[in-house]
Amino acid sequence: MPDHADHAHRKGAAPSPAPRHRPPEQSLFGVVYGLVLASALVAALDPAGEEADPGPDALWVVLTALAAGAAHGYAHVIAQRASADGAATPSRLRLVLAEWPLLAAVLPTVAMLLAAAAGWWAEGTAVDTALLFNTVALFGCGTWAARAAGHGWPSSCRAGAMDMLIGLVIIAADALIK
Repeated sequence: MPDHADHAHRKGAAPSPAPRHRPPEQSLFGVVYGLVLASALVAALDPAGEEADPGPDALWVVLTALAAGAAHGYAHVIAQRASADGAATPSRLRLVLAEWPLLAAVLPTVAMLLAAAAGWWAEGTAVDTALLFNTVALFGCGTWAARAAGHGWPSSCRAGAMDMLIGLVIIAADALIK
C-alpha cells in the first residue's frame, strides 16, 4: 500500500496528511481474512477422537489472529519503508493497528468456543455453529461489497455465494479430514 505523503514528498510537493479512517474495502479485507482464518483454525483445532479443549482453542484463535494482523500490518510497514525514506512515522504504527477488523472478525468464533468452555454447549456444537456463522458472514460480506460497488441484487447474491464457497470448502475439508 503506497504512502501518498511520502510519494508527494519525493515529488517536491507538500506532504498530505495521512487519512484518518480506513477505506471500507480495507476493513472488509480484514473481516474476510479473519472469518476464513477463524474457520480454518476452529476446524483444525477440533480433531475427531480427541478430548475437547475449547478454552485453549479459543486462545489459539485469538493469538493467531493477533499474529496474522501484526504480520499483515508490518508487511505494509516494510513495503512502505522500501518505497520511502525509511524513517519511522506514526502513520506506520497506524498501519499495524489498522488490522483490528481481522481480530474483530474472529471474536464470534472465540465467544462460541468460550461458551463451550463454560459448559453452555459441547465443543463440537460450538465448532459447527462457528463454521456456519462464518460461512453466512462470508456470504454477507461478498453481497455487501458487491452492493457497495453498485451491482444489483442478483449479481450481489452471486458474489456473496462465491465468497461463501470459501466457508463451504472449509466445512467440507473438516468433514473429510475427520
